[in-house]
Amino acid sequence: MYDIETREKALALLAQGFSQNAVSKRTGISRAALRSWCIRLEPLNHSAPCPRCGDTPTTPQDPAAYAYLLGLYLGDGWISAARRGVYFLRIACADAWPGLIDACAEAILAVRPGNKVFRVQRPGCQNVTSWSRHWPCLFPQHGPGRKHEREIALEPWQRRIVDSHPWDFVRGLIHSDGCRVTNWTTRLVAGERKRYEYPRYWFTNVSDDIRRLYTDTLDSLGVEWKNCARAGKPYNVSVARRASVALMDAHVGPKY
Repeated sequence: MYDIETREKALALLAQGFSQNAVSKRTGISRAALRSWCIRLEPLNHSAPCPRCGDTPTTPQDPAAYAYLLGLYLGDGWISAARRGVYFLRIACADAWPGLIDACAEAILAVRPGNKVFRVQRPGCQNVTSWSRHWPCLFPQHGPGRKHEREIALEPWQRRIVDSHPWDFVRGLIHSDGCRVTNWTTRLVAGERKRYEYPRYWFTNVSDDIRRLYTDTLDSLGVEWKNCARAGKPYNVSVARRASVALMDAHVGPKY
């Protein structure tokens, strides 16, 4: 007999693409048990009711956490279907930022209280993973193909959350596809060339729609930005003005 936590960890490995044989060797669980668990996910899914289902849909009970998780999902997240109507949400978080990994897991638990969250190690990163029947309800941007190959638009209820918690949304986007760096240049001062350093926030995403969601939110916050093309591709958004960087530092800050 295996306890619920052991079953869920094994199923999380299967959801990451490991074969039943590989998971069996790694965990010592028989392949017969793994096969039976794959078709019996429902008894393990004792999560809170979905706020978007039913006759009177509501918003998630922690909208600030949802805004942050939405930013993470649009950057480095995806949803995939398992069996019996269960879906896996995965957010890829680099090993270099353990605080980000913790913040991601905490946001998932705040949005779906009662759901289990797993951290599955992959090369250079951890996939923070949770399953639920309702992830497509909470992230209607889910669909076939890559995000930049389809339209990404917020539903009215998502827009209200982002408008109410814009900095949480921006922080999620920066924590997924952005960074804070120190740039430098040189200038002549009294005939002498001196090095000058300044901080900058970068956000890079191939999707025009996701970049627009980011820049529209920055506009609403009074943050100045500009597009910076690299190799002829306009995938980068820069925030470098001193006052705007100070705003970003106060509400976002570097990854940790």
